[in-house]
Amino acid sequence: MRRFFRKEKGRHGSGLRQWILRSPARFSILAFAVLIAVGTGLLALPAASTGKAIGLINALFTATSASCVTGLVVLDTGKDFTGFGQGVILVLIQVGGLGIMTLSTLFLLLAGKRASLVGRLVIKDTLTDGKERSLPSLLRDVFLFTVIIEGIGSLLLFIRLLPGRSVLGALYLGVFHSISAFCNAGFALFSDSFVSYQEGWALNGTLCLLIISGGIGFLVLSELKRKRPVKPRAWARLSLHSKIVLFTTAILLVAGTFLVLSMEWNNTLKGLSVPGKILASFFQSVTARTAGFNTLPIGIMANETLFLMILLMFVGASPGSCGGGIKTTSFASLIALGISRVRGKEKTHCFRRTISEGSIGKAISIAMISGVVIAIATMALLITELGEMPHVASRGKFLELLFEVVSAFGTVGLSTGVTPGLSAVGKIIITMVMFIGRLGPLVIAMAVSRESAPRYYYAEESIMIG
Repeated sequence: MRRFFRKEKGRHGSGLRQWILRSPARFSILAFAVLIAVGTGLLALPAASTGKAIGLINALFTATSASCVTGLVVLDTGKDFTGFGQGVILVLIQVGGLGIMTLSTLFLLLAGKRASLVGRLVIKDTLTDGKERSLPSLLRDVFLFTVIIEGIGSLLLFIRLLPGRSVLGALYLGVFHSISAFCNAGFALFSDSFVSYQEGWALNGTLCLLIISGGIGFLVLSELKRKRPVKPRAWARLSLHSKIVLFTTAILLVAGTFLVLSMEWNNTLKGLSVPGKILASFFQSVTARTAGFNTLPIGIMANETLFLMILLMFVGASPGSCGGGIKTTSFASLIALGISRVRGKEKTHCFRRTISEGSIGKAISIAMISGVVIAIATMALLITELGEMPHVASRGKFLELLFEVVSAFGTVGLSTGVTPGLSAVGKIIITMVMFIGRLGPLVIAMAVSRESAPRYYYAEESIMIG
């Protein structure tokens, strides 16, 4: 009898393991969950905080925000955490930004061992557009880009932050903010983020380059390195993916800068010089899509600016990057689909190429599921934070709560200031949204869906639309 139960237990344990390993999506979810759990345990230790222990909910929120490279905080990172606590947050940012599977597979390869099939699938799904490339080549690019870009960023920030500080202090600030910027995390050791450096061109420029580099994706960075599009006719040799990412990113940056500049000219930009206004507007356009740093006070921005930033945060960064959102390629594909339909074209065209139906379907699915997640989370926050409070007594709260939810989903980290005051249930809701936003709603759906293909299809029939 004992032998029977032992065998049954082993069989069920093996079945659960196979169920997890069979799907890269499930494995990714489990890996991030383990990372968050470990981070929560470490941040809950008394040694991680400057005062009393921060509690389990705040530790979970902070660990999730760091692992999912979001940047939303319920505590002051620079004041409420010790060097140990800040170190834990920095490790969570680096590991979460690059992806657990990327780092673990890299270490396996360096040790001379073969990566698992699941590891190879996760990395190729995350970092490539489906074209065949060797895994060592992919990981080498990821590792080199990370070390070089974060190293250069650390040096430039160290030089800028050195005046008035010790060498070790400035170096620590440079390394921390370089990693936080490249991983699009948005964690800052300054209480006001970078509001005190509104017109610091060197610091703002360095942070913007780090954020953009970490937000366009490793595939694009690798292709730019190999094909050098600055040369004549080199642009034509780039893949459709890279063209869409670069073009969409440029359009969003320019449009965001112009709109923030015009909407905030006499508000948060008042008192700055004209070049300073342009710099602050550009910085906010860059950081709004995924990074979470700010040089303008978000809480006193105009309503139209906050709504604009919600739209930018919803789009987010690019596939294979450290950022969240529905991604620039999904946004561009939907725009291209609409333009093609208006022109009466059956296929979706972009840069003299036809975007595959599979890619269009995936973009539509991601946008729809993302909208549902945001709607449900916002409704839940309205219930937990406002309850039955009448509208006249809670004017402006809807926009603020929606802003926090989209910021969490896009793993951005910008806040109007309501996050620290959320109830325990509200913090758990935002924590779940950050987790879904980092992995992607489609990954969550794939992880819990059945894998068997349908054995039959129903008859097709048209319906009236519009």
